[in-house]
Amino acid sequence: MTEPQKRPMPQARVIPREQHGISRRNISPNALRVLYRLKEAGYGAYLVGGAVRDLLLGGHPKDFDVATDATPEQVKALFRNCRLIGRRFRLAHVVYGPEIIEVATFRGLGDDGSGDRHVVDGLIVRDNVYGTIEEDALRRDFTANALYYAIEDFSVRDYVGGFEDVRQRTLRLIGDPAQRYREDPVRMLRAVRLAAKLGFRIDDAAWAAIFELAPLIVEAAPARLFDEMLKLFLGGHAYESMRWLEASSLLRELLPSTAAAIEARGGDEMPRMMEAALKGTDLRLAEGKSVTPAFLLAALLWPAAQHAHAAEVARGVEVQAAWLRAADKVVREQASRIAMPRRFSLPMTEVWALQARLESATRKRAARLLAHPRFRAAYDFLVLRALDDPRLRELVDFWTAAQAGSAPAAASADASADAAEADEPKKRRRRRRRPGAAAAPADDA
Repeated sequence: MTEPQKRPMPQARVIPREQHGISRRNISPNALRVLYRLKEAGYGAYLVGGAVRDLLLGGHPKDFDVATDATPEQVKALFRNCRLIGRRFRLAHVVYGPEIIEVATFRGLGDDGSGDRHVVDGLIVRDNVYGTIEEDALRRDFTANALYYAIEDFSVRDYVGGFEDVRQRTLRLIGDPAQRYREDPVRMLRAVRLAAKLGFRIDDAAWAAIFELAPLIVEAAPARLFDEMLKLFLGGHAYESMRWLEASSLLRELLPSTAAAIEARGGDEMPRMMEAALKGTDLRLAEGKSVTPAFLLAALLWPAAQHAHAAEVARGVEVQAAWLRAADKVVREQASRIAMPRRFSLPMTEVWALQARLESATRKRAARLLAHPRFRAAYDFLVLRALDDPRLRELVDFWTAAQAGSAPAAASADASADAAEADEPKKRRRRRRRPGAAAAPADDA
């Protein structure tokens, strides 16, 4: 019987120190400690992935990952400050105070019969089969993430054309895009996140496959999708990430009510409150200030909350009780796609419910509301709403004055007219040009 033909392994392109800009001064000293100790113990060890990519771009990575031919158990034997984690992918974490250096063993391509590689309907659910550096390169997602920095001669090893793609600022999947997305649908989110973060264009084949396979994204675990959404929106590039999500059709799968609100405005412009919330998050992060996902999620899911609240009020439910029911409905529906921990969903729903109290409070009740622990967030949210509904500006002025202790003695902040609700369009959304496509032609490799 003829043995199956093995897949040919790629040959390394070695980029010497003088042809790239990576300096050890920009690499974490702890990552260097891990690399040198592995080498001294006789193992192959390389800095790999996003850190190498970002160093080539002149950036300053926050995380440093190492790839090695040592098994997780062998890594643990070398480092007392090491712990092994993961079942789906077995990894070693070498801990230096607040910094963790993640060490992964080279992944193999095939199934060695050990049962440590398990694929269900094309989706990899467990993968702990180890291999060579060449196999490991082919197993990575994008060529730009499959570059290896060698500590022994300070060269960069490239097996899949990633060095040139970084220079061309292009995200290209390794292998067939449809197959790679089916193996792990979250790769579609990683594509748009990296494009937003790095200002890269997505290769045409990888981009087209997202449109075909976007519905697969909801097959990923809701908790994992929530973690990915935090990376998208709390990485300093929330506005650009949203533009990529919407243009790629992934937003419709993840946050359908948010996508409908954008489509209701013609599909090329998001509500001003959403835009301001996204850009405000980016600005706070750039200034080193703290942010919470709850406020941003409140802005993104506000159209769904409004719609659900109006439906409850139409059924005769009292205004505040209607907000509680509406919030519960929105959170439950969203949790079927993206899990939302209570530590975020609870403050989000409180901000929504406070909107009605801000609209109806008399001067006597204003002092009580000013003392509410969520008042400031609710006030900021009201300011955002006024960007899309000018009728709320007088109400914003009232509460601005109330905080300064100079609210008009008379009167009340009577309810402003509710913002007009837009019915969710049912027509199929047209495919639009990806963000940045005008600046980077499709044939620009």
